[in-house]
Amino acid sequence: MTLRQAVGRAVAQNPDITLARLDEQNARHGVQVARDPFTPRINVGSGLAYSNGFPMSIEGSAPSIVQARATQFLFNRQQSFAVAQAREQVRGAGIDVAGKRDEVAYRTASLYLDAERAARVLTLARKDAESLQTVLAAIQAQVKEGRALPLAEKQSALQLARASQLAQALDGDQANAETQLAIAVGLSADDRVRPVAAQRPPPPLPESEEHAVQAALEASKDLRKLQSQIAAKGLEMRGQKAARLPRVDLVAQYGLFAKFNHYEDYFRTFQRHNGQIGLSFQVPVFSGPGIKAQMSQTQTDITHLRVQMTSARNQISADLQQAFREVKKAAMAAEVAQLDLEVAREQLSVNLAQMQEGRLSLRQVEEARVLENGKWIAFYDAQYAVEKARWSVLRLTGDIVPAIEAMP
Repeated sequence: MTLRQAVGRAVAQNPDITLARLDEQNARHGVQVARDPFTPRINVGSGLAYSNGFPMSIEGSAPSIVQARATQFLFNRQQSFAVAQAREQVRGAGIDVAGKRDEVAYRTASLYLDAERAARVLTLARKDAESLQTVLAAIQAQVKEGRALPLAEKQSALQLARASQLAQALDGDQANAETQLAIAVGLSADDRVRPVAAQRPPPPLPESEEHAVQAALEASKDLRKLQSQIAAKGLEMRGQKAARLPRVDLVAQYGLFAKFNHYEDYFRTFQRHNGQIGLSFQVPVFSGPGIKAQMSQTQTDITHLRVQMTSARNQISADLQQAFREVKKAAMAAEVAQLDLEVAREQLSVNLAQMQEGRLSLRQVEEARVLENGKWIAFYDAQYAVEKARWSVLRLTGDIVPAIEAMP
């Protein structure tokens, strides 16, 4: 896969994002639950009973063949604020999904770079082992001819064994990196995803560090989540305060009476079909100290969230400044590694020319080739550090997914 394909598949299928979306779906259902009392509730049943004497009530209603009750909130500010709070929680759940999306994109990009680096370094390590095998064969021939000490052969065999051990370890690192990348994109642990061997442009950075800090503060999912939590707590406190306000409910009832309950013996008139509809008014007179205590607890939670938000803003600024320093540091290290590699390549070219002239042996050329491979590894590591540092900046500014989607 390319980096764009891997991140796109991870965003679509990663289990963490799926779980966050399920939480968002639950939050949406919470709005429906909070709104439910504002829709009519109709219950139909029966209070059928035989009456001996005066027809008494059963569960608050007179005995009847069929009973129907309907209730609905018409004015209930406390429940209205509960609905608004549930909607704010939906917005917060959506922010969580977006934050998890950025987190998964960065983790997938990091795993992609790890797998790419492991593949490149493993190739160079195998080349080192091949060069050292050639050196060992040359030294063994020199030992047989008496032009080298047996110690040189042992030293060369040791270097070859170390190179082979390193190649074997890197092979395991590559397998692990590709397996972790497969899991990140939503595949099973039995699968492996290999990066495409192709050059890609470096991730673009913001115009300046100051502009990046401002963009990060505006796009931070953590800050937006805290703001949503503060808004939800504010609605919760207003709902607690609204418990002192009157409430109005719509009530309706129907009953089908039977003659065997002797209604006509105790009431002046009797009819089988009976119904009533009206409004129920409730005015709290004394609510007790519990509401004030709940409001104080909610206000404490809001203050706690505001402190967290201030700390998060400072941490975002500090992290972004450090990320820019890491980019500069990695870029300088990459420049040095490139110059070092160029020197090693020039030296190898000189050694090859001298070997053709008979001035250097094959052993010396292969040793120079091993040295050049080491410089290549350092160069790849430097490039890896630069790209990862750039992706870290884009993760903090919230631009990592658009930057990856814009890649060819």
